[in-house]
Amino acid sequence: MEIISRFFKSPNQSFFLFGPRGTGKSTWVKSQFKDALYVDLLEPGTFRAFSARPERLLELLQGNPNKKIVIIDEIQKVPELLSAVHRAIEEKRGRSFILTGSSARKLKRAGVDLLAGRALNRAFHPFMAAELGERFVLQKALKIGMLPLVVGSAEPEDTLNAYITLYLREEIQAEGLVRNLGNFSRFLETLSFSHGSGLNLSNIARECEIDRKLAEGHLGIVEDLLLGFRLPVFEKRAKRAVASHPKFYFFDTGVFRSLRPKGPLDRPEEIEGMALEGLVAQHLRALIAYENKGDELFFWRTRSGSEVDFVVYGPKGLRAIEVKNSSKVRPEDLRHLKAFREDYPECKSVLLYRGQERLQKDGILCLPCEEFLRELKP
Repeated sequence: MEIISRFFKSPNQSFFLFGPRGTGKSTWVKSQFKDALYVDLLEPGTFRAFSARPERLLELLQGNPNKKIVIIDEIQKVPELLSAVHRAIEEKRGRSFILTGSSARKLKRAGVDLLAGRALNRAFHPFMAAELGERFVLQKALKIGMLPLVVGSAEPEDTLNAYITLYLREEIQAEGLVRNLGNFSRFLETLSFSHGSGLNLSNIARECEIDRKLAEGHLGIVEDLLLGFRLPVFEKRAKRAVASHPKFYFFDTGVFRSLRPKGPLDRPEEIEGMALEGLVAQHLRALIAYENKGDELFFWRTRSGSEVDFVVYGPKGLRAIEVKNSSKVRPEDLRHLKAFREDYPECKSVLLYRGQERLQKDGILCLPCEEFLRELKP
């Protein structure tokens, strides 16, 4: 099977590599570090052995003194191993550890701060369009997303549906994270209506017929399992009153499409518009993570109703990005970017749309969304 090159660059020291299941973490580490000592905690026998005796890792290291890179796949399965890793790093024998994980929840409880300063935190994301090159087709990406597990499948839609079930069964139910799996499944479905929108947990709790505290707990699980993220409001040097609620996105637009109910009252163009916005969001997150230059991702919304989908702020400057699921650029499409530019005249403004031409309108660069995504590289 062909291995598609990824933009992620490995640090020159021990690091955690977090990313949702199916993003290709295991494939990447195996292809990059073929001679590493590899511990796969998804393998039942390995999991049982290290769960019973975490100190077995030190015996394994002593038996393989020439192995200078050690990979522990899905470290959250046995967080007690962190103590052994910490001890091995302190021995200063020239070893580097790569600790992959698809959940930070159990590691937080076990005290991941044990390794603070000794192991960096890095993130792995679904494919970026530029990684796929000519394989990238915007319409297909909007339908099935960019998960390597799904993109490489002969039956992508079936794989995508099975992916959600896998998470519910192996990550939620097996770990005992919720008492009622049905309630959590309903919460995920309701949450899909907030993809790309302001997050109002009180409304979601009311829709799911659960109390707000439980809804907060469910959202915490979604974020700890890296299935979704909140986007904060940009309020630096704010000249106007801005919104208080963050926006929410699932980490992959295919996962959003799989969870989002569809019926006769749902407009396909509305769902597609949210999918397009989410696809841009996940690309910007991946870019920021892979560049690791200190940029941050926000959105901007005033209480009077002006909104810009994405604001990227950091050492590289200030960029405002608006996404429109339309083939033409209308004057009203530029209104919110102009309002943002009034408050932040130093920003670079970009409007992404579904047309084919690069345009400059009122000082705002209008780009075909597919072209923008293809050119987005760390």
